[in-house]
Amino acid sequence: TNLGANRDYNIDLIPKFIMATGNLTKMLLHTKVTRYLEFKSISGSYVYKAGKVLKVPATPQEALSSPLMGLFEKRRFRNFLIFIDQYKPESPETHQGRDLNTMTMRQLYTDFGLVPDTHQFISHAMCLELDEDHMDQPAASTVATLQTYMYSLSRYGTSPYIYPVYGLGGLPEGFSRICAIHGGTFMLNQDIDEVLFNESGQAYGVKAGNQMAKANMIIGDPSYFPPEKIKPTGVVVRCICLLDHPIPNTNNAESAQIVIPGPQVGRKNDIFVCAMSHGLAVASPGIYVAIVSTLIEKGNPDEDVAPGLQILGPILQRFMSVSSTYEPVSDGSDDKCFISASFDATSHFEHDVDDMLRLYERVSGTKLDMSINADSVEGDY
Repeated sequence: TNLGANRDYNIDLIPKFIMATGNLTKMLLHTKVTRYLEFKSISGSYVYKAGKVLKVPATPQEALSSPLMGLFEKRRFRNFLIFIDQYKPESPETHQGRDLNTMTMRQLYTDFGLVPDTHQFISHAMCLELDEDHMDQPAASTVATLQTYMYSLSRYGTSPYIYPVYGLGGLPEGFSRICAIHGGTFMLNQDIDEVLFNESGQAYGVKAGNQMAKANMIIGDPSYFPPEKIKPTGVVVRCICLLDHPIPNTNNAESAQIVIPGPQVGRKNDIFVCAMSHGLAVASPGIYVAIVSTLIEKGNPDEDVAPGLQILGPILQRFMSVSSTYEPVSDGSDDKCFISASFDATSHFEHDVDDMLRLYERVSGTKLDMSINADSVEGDY
């Protein structure tokens, strides 16, 4: 198959979609990076159940016709979503006698009569929980993420996710433009040879070749820092596949996110599949890019991504990458090294953005105001 021209491709090495009204959108609006980007909504959100790829219902009508649940379960699911939609932590009249700070997620599901299969698809495909730990923790935080999902979904109607045309490379490009306007300097295509420390162990600059840049603090991802500043947290496998067809059972979607809950395929961690195509300016016409990612559990990367590869149909080309993930050992206040955690294996930014907000607070000493309205990425604040 002819894969088309090089210039048609913009493939993310770490693929992720953006929750439409989530915290990353708020950050982009805060910084006005949205001025430089054009977003499109992702065509559909899907979940893997009993060997099939099924659409996560996007409307009450879809919920009623969804093969994910039986007839009576659909009614209970609808009642559950109505409760979540109207729930406001600060308004006791919306709680219906439930205290979500003490009630666990498992108890909340059971209270609505929902069966374990439904718990699984709501938690993994809508709340974007990565494993089962949340089930026995207070429901409040999981319910908040479900509300973000539902609100994002209602904004765009097809799925709760949006994505920049030409790929995620537009995000750092947009930030660099804003930074340059405010007097920032960029050294592009430049490796850092070492972070420089003074006698008291504080970072005061970086060395690159025969050049040096001095600063009061160094902010970066774990790859720039010496090994004693970071600790490993796991290993992520990502497999980039080129297809000449949409993913089967996704209604010929131009773009899609598929969550394979770990328990469905005998795993602890979920497997994520992102699919994109020419409409998002990331591939040649007729070519689809599907990226499967997960945490390594089996010791053999091929085995870990196998359930994700099986749902793709025939694959033209595939490229596997395995990378260790890290997090900082300290908060940076002593050594002036403010280090983020590595990007995780999920196909969305929700957990990474939480890490960014914590990093912002560590650097600045104040929390970023996230109360702005993220209804539209067209607006300016």
